[in-house]
Amino acid sequence: MSTSPTAAAGEFAGNGAAGEVAGEIAGTDDGEVVLETPFLDGERSNLLQRIAEEGGYAYATMTSLAAAGDIRAAEAAKEMAWEQLHSGPWHSVVPVWRDAYSMACIHLAKLHYAAGEFTQAIKALDMGLIMGGMMLRDELNLAIRKASKKARSDLGEKGESEIKFVSEEINVAEVQQLLPFKSLSCTLVGKRSALSLEAFLRDHYLSGSPVVIRDSMDHWPAKNKWNDMNYLRRVAGFRTVPVEVGKNYLCPEWKQELITFSEFLERIRSNDTTSVETTYLAQHQLFDQIQELRQDIVIPDYCFTGGGEIRSLNAWFGPAGTVTPLHHDPHHNILAQVVGKKYVRLYPASLSDELYPHSETMLTNSSQVDLDNIDETEFPKILDLEFQDCILEEGEMLYIPPKWWHYVRSLTPSFSVSFWWSGSEN
Repeated sequence: MSTSPTAAAGEFAGNGAAGEVAGEIAGTDDGEVVLETPFLDGERSNLLQRIAEEGGYAYATMTSLAAAGDIRAAEAAKEMAWEQLHSGPWHSVVPVWRDAYSMACIHLAKLHYAAGEFTQAIKALDMGLIMGGMMLRDELNLAIRKASKKARSDLGEKGESEIKFVSEEINVAEVQQLLPFKSLSCTLVGKRSALSLEAFLRDHYLSGSPVVIRDSMDHWPAKNKWNDMNYLRRVAGFRTVPVEVGKNYLCPEWKQELITFSEFLERIRSNDTTSVETTYLAQHQLFDQIQELRQDIVIPDYCFTGGGEIRSLNAWFGPAGTVTPLHHDPHHNILAQVVGKKYVRLYPASLSDELYPHSETMLTNSSQVDLDNIDETEFPKILDLEFQDCILEEGEMLYIPPKWWHYVRSLTPSFSVSFWWSGSEN
């Protein structure tokens, strides 16, 4: 699964407008343009002391040289912090090393920025967001905003016409040949328009039954914007994102890469779905990282049912043919289909034992059964199990109750958002 940033740290957020003004690009007397980082400047000594207490003396030395303008020292400090992030399981990493990585990324970005290398600066800052800690998160976001403005200015406004990812309807009969056995032949997930919160609570949330909700995304800016490759390239093209490469995360050839959003868009455009090199931006908290895209979506009111709280907003973006294998998640889930179409199959939590979950700790929420290529000898029970399924159309939302097993296949190029939320313990 992708490693992703979480919500913004409160330490700097309280600075509000003052922090934003202080973070503006400043020009020096000799005309040099610099990327100012007032919060880091004020906290550097305290942060270096905490890092030194964890044995980071060499890191502190390199960081001091980086602050004085040595780009090789900045790269060395970033590498030292990177090694600490990968010294063991992610949950066991000492938190201060995540902040150390963010600081090293900022130093490196400032030096690239001063040299006019704005895309390199953005890449360094994105790495700080993706892999770093919370302390410098607002500083990173402000710096990315300024560097992106400069990069776009260098690129110029071309006024390019719209390039659609999805422009044609699918042939359901042809698509059905690509889907798992018995697809669309059993119980279809019910679809409801203008579903009230009361009806959602009564008929689906409390009973734990899935439903497709229509007509609840028409007011999202994303509905009119995300099917345009040029819009996404303008907004996020310079940004670095983590992607999955291969059939799916259960396959041995599966791997992860860090690429620019522009490169990712080109891979989608030229995708060959027969290749193991299919690229998928899957379960990534893209909207924490790229705030312009966050402004294009709205958290559905249904996600506040039960008095709980939002756990995560994840992006799922890729070409036709991407597959998420049969698995279950711990939270309530609304999967919003913004661009394209997906096939989704659902099995209730009560059938967990019959779905042959993996025994390994990290994969117990995933089934050993490959629905696209079932081994009937090894997994005979799966053939007789009842399920619900549907084609999730553009503009529809699917409610998936906690612990319900689901398999998902993109039938076209597809951009989806999943909203996870927890119910109140009471």
